[in-house]
Amino acid sequence: MLAPLGHSAPDSNDTALVFLHGFLGTPTEWLALLDRLPAAWRPRCHCLTLPGHGADAPAALPWHHLDDWLDGELNRLGLRRVVLYGYSLGGRLALHYAASAQASGKLAGLILESANPGLATAAERQQRARNDAYWVRRLRGEPLRQVLGDWYQQPVFADLSAGQRHELIALRSQHAPRPLAHMLAASSLARQPDLTPWLQHASLPVLYLYGAADHKFATLADSLLQRCPAVEGIRIPDAGHNLHLARPELVAAALRRWLSPHCPDFNWPDLNFPESEEPVL
Repeated sequence: MLAPLGHSAPDSNDTALVFLHGFLGTPTEWLALLDRLPAAWRPRCHCLTLPGHGADAPAALPWHHLDDWLDGELNRLGLRRVVLYGYSLGGRLALHYAASAQASGKLAGLILESANPGLATAAERQQRARNDAYWVRRLRGEPLRQVLGDWYQQPVFADLSAGQRHELIALRSQHAPRPLAHMLAASSLARQPDLTPWLQHASLPVLYLYGAADHKFATLADSLLQRCPAVEGIRIPDAGHNLHLARPELVAAALRRWLSPHCPDFNWPDLNFPESEEPVL
């Protein structure tokens, strides 16, 4: 269920950084990003395996149980204060948890990468439900590699090269398709409440990361940041939907820039952006 990247539990006074991968993901996909962070921080970085992913993961859970699952994982690790970093589905899960747990004082910050805060209209939810039901049927009835070949042809992955698609299909094919189908059905964006109103009034520091080449989520981010002035945004150049795989060095630098003023526990050494590639704040 858990793939900790440190060798020991963090001190109870330290803030931990907890990573939640997206649909089809694994904890190991964060390694490229974590390799660019100070080695001394490894015991304070934890990567969780989402339900429905991996042989040791719990079965798929609906939204109203995912908060309890995540809270249980944090408690099991002895993490009293955390910054949650979630990508795509993991970001939606982290956001949902933050909205319910903000008053607990457990969260020091929230980082969302290419994550949808929710759909505002019934028509949007109905369309998303139909779309997700289509993929659920395919996951339940077709070879996984065949499904993934079409999955990564979706417009949100348009920045991927043929070689990158091939690598992702090979990587994701390790999953069992039926648990994935159950998780997609249970955690569909159509079932998630729209949490934009919460973001408009959140007292928690929130960062939104998005790729310049991810046109769908760049447009979503522009709208979200305009409506939620307390949320800070960083655009990562030359990156699509999955930023931490495409540009881990820039994401590491963006984390340092944002976390340093918001969480004093994260006093990182200076990480400079390559010239002409500085993310847009």
